[in-house]
Amino acid sequence: MRVIVIGAGVGGTSAALALQKLGHEVVVYDRMRENRPVGAALSLWSNGVKVLNWLGLGAEVAALGGRMDDMAYYDGHTGDELCRFSLAPVTEQTGQRPYPVARADLQQLMMDAVGSAHIHLGKQLAGVSEADGVVTATFADGSTDTADLLIGADGARSLVRDYVTEPSGIRPERSYSGYVNYNGLVAADERIGPLDQWTTYVGDGKRCAVMPVAGDRFYFFVDVPGPSGVIEDRMAALEAAFGSWGAPGVRALLDAIDPDESLNRVEIWDIDPFDTWVRGRVAILGDAAHNTAPDIGQGACSALEDSFALGIVFATSTLGVEDSLKRYERIRTERAGDLVLRARKRAHETHAFDVAATQAWYDGLRREDGTGVIRGIVGNIEGSPVELGASVMR
Repeated sequence: MRVIVIGAGVGGTSAALALQKLGHEVVVYDRMRENRPVGAALSLWSNGVKVLNWLGLGAEVAALGGRMDDMAYYDGHTGDELCRFSLAPVTEQTGQRPYPVARADLQQLMMDAVGSAHIHLGKQLAGVSEADGVVTATFADGSTDTADLLIGADGARSLVRDYVTEPSGIRPERSYSGYVNYNGLVAADERIGPLDQWTTYVGDGKRCAVMPVAGDRFYFFVDVPGPSGVIEDRMAALEAAFGSWGAPGVRALLDAIDPDESLNRVEIWDIDPFDTWVRGRVAILGDAAHNTAPDIGQGACSALEDSFALGIVFATSTLGVEDSLKRYERIRTERAGDLVLRARKRAHETHAFDVAATQAWYDGLRREDGTGVIRGIVGNIEGSPVELGASVMR
């Protein structure tokens, strides 16, 4: 087949690689003019890493990943340790070590694997149509391209999603999750937290966290509940939110941030789960299909699961493009929708939208030995199509 993929992010490039593995001709279009992804880094839990292993990128991804051996929570006001435990059980129970990775590094690796000759940047999609078994993509510059199949990995504001869901009469709308995430990269510094630890400071429904990534860097992500649509000085907003906290690690992080070098402000939105992902020879994946809050770290992993499922159905089904896409849809919609709802529930618990629930969580952290947190992390990984395939092989 000839395949058009709209979007060169993690979802789009992984889908391209999965279909290239099967011998299909794939071309990727993206409106960005250079590799400048939104967000500094991402969590690759075991289910996501396994897909990348399957795509042949295991060694390269491991080299990009930070070594995250332990996890700890601290009181943001005092710096007192609430709990600390090893993440080794995640690896032992799932068969794969998780890696935090810098997003731009991962995206560049995947774009290079697809091949620059197959990726066209600066191409804004304007419309999609299908007739007589041929899908046509029309771009803002007036150019067009045709294929046997089109995959929309064009993000949370997906134009392909609008095309796919139009006949059903539904139009999935994004909902604000109630908080803003600030993120970026800083030099790894033990004053902030141990170099091999996922370190999180909490208090007042806010959190301030770092994860190690390659290059002796920390990926930091900071959550502040508040309204959307506010124009603000980002560094001033962080000082207002955390400047009064007494934890030395928080102060060390704030002092390390260079707002001109690496400080993103991202309002967190998600979309209610829906099950119309396919229209004829057109399908959606990634944020276009299941835009989710980052509170369980499964956004990129879920997109990678989409690509795995897409590759498997086209490798094993023989009744045509439309049939294979409907099988992909049936495999993915319930699982992906469940992760969206889990992340939403987690956001509600941790950001003091219910003050009593958040206080109960803080109190529980003081008694946590890792068992409950590990159970939650592994629970998000279990049910992945990658994990189900591995269990069948066992």
